[in-house]
Amino acid sequence: MRQLQPWLGSDQTITHVYNNRRERGRQKVTANLIMASAALQFFAFILALFGVFGAITAALLPNWKVNADVGSNIITAITQMQGLWMDCTWYSTGMFSCTLKYSILSLPVYIQAARTTMVLSCILSAFGICIATVGMKCTRLGGDRDTKSHTSFAAGVFFILAGIFGLIPTAWYTREIISNFLDPAVPESSKHEPGGAVYIGFISAGLLLTAGVIFGTSCFKKQQGAWIYPNKPHHQFPGAQQENNTGYNLKDYV
Repeated sequence: MRQLQPWLGSDQTITHVYNNRRERGRQKVTANLIMASAALQFFAFILALFGVFGAITAALLPNWKVNADVGSNIITAITQMQGLWMDCTWYSTGMFSCTLKYSILSLPVYIQAARTTMVLSCILSAFGICIATVGMKCTRLGGDRDTKSHTSFAAGVFFILAGIFGLIPTAWYTREIISNFLDPAVPESSKHEPGGAVYIGFISAGLLLTAGVIFGTSCFKKQQGAWIYPNKPHHQFPGAQQENNTGYNLKDYV
């Protein structure tokens, strides 16, 4: 028994080895979660970039609603497009002309609201990109981990607000187009259909909302390591407890 004692080690040594292995497992899982969270943040950042470019493009495009008037001859066919800032007309002969909307008060309410909300969406998404660059875990900016978590959460809030402000005008504009199209009192020449800018606005708003949710929830990832390996009180083996209580070494009696 005395010969096996050095190979087995004391009860305190076994407890120490068990705790070291447990700590190494916790650190490994935490590192894996941090890497996965950083990759997810980078993916959300790419989505946000596409969302920002889409929001800016949708705000500037003149084809929010389109009306194709073929007429009696294909040569005289024209396509009328109306946007937030200008109205354009494309002729089948290749000519293209646009007219800017200078008067703001003469515009319908939904176009005025669409202008304001789209500009706010572009500004908030641009701020979100700047804040997300500092708060991402794959960058060396922003300070320690806790500061980066709060910065990532702030970027997520900016992206979510930008997505909401981008979704409101596109939904309202689409509703006005559909209601006018289904109204029998409106002549056929005044009816329009949703243009490409509306669809780009919907997609951009969805991308910004998705990126905002990912950035907003990524700051809570660091707590998952504690959930998987919860801290438990250290218990000594019965042999060790008996040895400490009696004050004698058990191997002296073997």
